[in-house]
Amino acid sequence: MAKNETAPIVLEAKGITKKFPGVLANDNVNFDLRKGEIHALLGENGAGKSTLMNILYGLYHPESGEVVVDGNRMQLNSSRDAIKHGIGMVHQHFMLIPVFTVTENIMLGEETSHRAAPNENPLVRLDRKEVAQRVRDLSHQYGLEVDPEAIVGDLPVGLQQRVEIVKALYRKANILILDEPTAVLTPQEAEDLFRIMHDLTAKGVSIIFITHKLKEVLAVADRITVMRAGRVVGTTVPKETNEQKLAAMMVGREVILTVQKGPAKPAEEVLRVENLHVKDVRGLEAVRGVSFSVQAGEVLGIAGVQGNGQTELAEALTGLRHIESGRFMLSGKDLTNKPPRVITETGLAHIPEDRQRHGLVLSYSVADNMVLCDYYQPRFSKGIVIQQNQVDENAQKLIKEFDVRTPSAFVNAGKLSGGNQQKVIVARELSRPVKLVIASQPTRGLDVGSIEYIHKEIIAMRDRGVAVLLVSAELDEIMSLSDRIAVMYRGQIVETVDHKDATREQLGLLMAGVHAAA
Repeated sequence: MAKNETAPIVLEAKGITKKFPGVLANDNVNFDLRKGEIHALLGENGAGKSTLMNILYGLYHPESGEVVVDGNRMQLNSSRDAIKHGIGMVHQHFMLIPVFTVTENIMLGEETSHRAAPNENPLVRLDRKEVAQRVRDLSHQYGLEVDPEAIVGDLPVGLQQRVEIVKALYRKANILILDEPTAVLTPQEAEDLFRIMHDLTAKGVSIIFITHKLKEVLAVADRITVMRAGRVVGTTVPKETNEQKLAAMMVGREVILTVQKGPAKPAEEVLRVENLHVKDVRGLEAVRGVSFSVQAGEVLGIAGVQGNGQTELAEALTGLRHIESGRFMLSGKDLTNKPPRVITETGLAHIPEDRQRHGLVLSYSVADNMVLCDYYQPRFSKGIVIQQNQVDENAQKLIKEFDVRTPSAFVNAGKLSGGNQQKVIVARELSRPVKLVIASQPTRGLDVGSIEYIHKEIIAMRDRGVAVLLVSAELDEIMSLSDRIAVMYRGQIVETVDHKDATREQLGLLMAGVHAAA
């Protein structure tokens, strides 16, 4: 008998249907959660997972169907209603104020006043000591151990996530929705989270676990429900399935989960970075004396927990951020602090970390987005006049070649799913003659089908003799695609290893700042 198989149902979605203009997001969805259970929810982007969770958390209202909590039908009109009924949600992007303490973040919106004097406004003084003590008690009770007086911005992401969980428990949540909770964690932090999840369920808390990482689902879930195209296609348990079966349920076809690649054939040096120093948006040094090189025909992976300078490094190399000192050369040409167009024309392709901010003009058509790098070239323009027929023909070719799922080339890019937006960028960048590809978080937030596609394209470029610099917080991605792996910690490369010698444990420790010499 599976764990919790006879436990009472604490949350149930019955016949949930939710429509948006032109989209049936949830189609008669049924889902339930048992007491003390970890129930994983899987599905491609656009499968309807987020819509269902937003309904359970009171942020959306379904056209039909009902939500039942502890046997009682509930009308959830807001997240406050959900919280009142014991439902808490830990979002992928933490809802914390960095300059506040742990206690101050947890008590926001739930302030407890001192007993006020007769002539004193009861809202003027807040009982931080009482809240801090309760935070200590909850932390100890659930094995979460956070310092109530710590400044949140000083905490590593793993501890910030604990703060979010304590915040939900402080509001008496006995049902937790965890949305992509390991997206920014080291392997060690993820293991710690899984321990916490099991400790929580042992004490009667029920967890809905949303992730794209199939290994994690199989490791920690009691049950697994898969959604596709707005419908539930099946519910199973880990012992009766595997990664291949789950991926096929999600996508509706067989998916190749392992990256197919032969040995690298590195040739001449394409990118050289020397003693680079770069500041972040706050004016603090984010990249501190970084040096490395990438050769033609190889993938150099930059591993690290998000926030250790990888973003600023990629932006500096693509002309999006000023370099304070040091230099970089592409095919022997010094491009330090050159404009993005000059760098692009020298042979750079860039798949940016933030596809919507730096990769696309969302209000432009798919066709126009596919020529953003070279619309002014003779191929697409005569003088100042764009040759729209050439632009449209180019789009039709790339849509077919890169399998972009769009109603037409003339739809605004902002109306596509995340995976198809990424394919538009990949099609534009990789269809040009380039010497170097900088791919930053290329599969963040994508489903297994889109991940499979992007990985295949990156290896194809490498095998054509292009140099690839891969920046990713996904350790599995780094280990699968890279020929060499450089680990960044606090703005520096602490070690570079050959992919054949790298282990998850070794890389995870380096990402956490534990050097090999320590």
